[in-house]
Amino acid sequence: MLLWIGLVVAARVPARLSAQDPWPIVDCASAAYQTIATLSADFVQVVTNPMLGAPDTARGRLYQLRPARFAMRFTEPKGDRIVADGRFLWLYTPSTTPGQVLRSRIPEYGTTGPNLIGQFVERPHEHYTARYVRADSLADGTSLVDVIALVPKTAEQPYSEALLWVGRQDCLVHRVDITEASGQLRSVTLRNITVNTGVPGRELTFSPPRGVRVVDQ
Repeated sequence: MLLWIGLVVAARVPARLSAQDPWPIVDCASAAYQTIATLSADFVQVVTNPMLGAPDTARGRLYQLRPARFAMRFTEPKGDRIVADGRFLWLYTPSTTPGQVLRSRIPEYGTTGPNLIGQFVERPHEHYTARYVRADSLADGTSLVDVIALVPKTAEQPYSEALLWVGRQDCLVHRVDITEASGQLRSVTLRNITVNTGVPGRELTFSPPRGVRVVDQ
């Protein structure tokens, strides 16, 4: 559930030398993240399961208030929500599991919390090995990004690799492609990113609807 993720449909551009050092780019993304108190963006999430055929596409709005408040409000499927309110992570997906919401406690230690970007750019040297993949561009065809592969150093994470699409102008992560341990690929693209403009408190809270059963994990 902590994988909820992202960035931008890209057009191929000539790749750089594979020997390029990825860490200055990752460090730039990490430093940019440290300056962000709040972030909001439109997202498109595409989940591809090789066992199930056609990809599953979802859309909505993402909100983040560091260190541990985060939300993905889905417009497709309408009503689905993932909310970290600072104490609990709520997973409410009436599109697939009506009448039930999953609740898990957010660990009190650490600063990343359950959010899409922080899990990859907070203290990345401690948690990942990095590899430069290629230069690319965002959907507008003009904003250049560098694509970096991060591989967890331990088997504790539920994914084997994550690709970060880091903007050259702003050092923000605009897309995350995650290869999950099951082989499923989850790609999240962020558009219309705004930072440090505040987030409405109501977006980062969750109250179970009447009649919905809360299942603790």
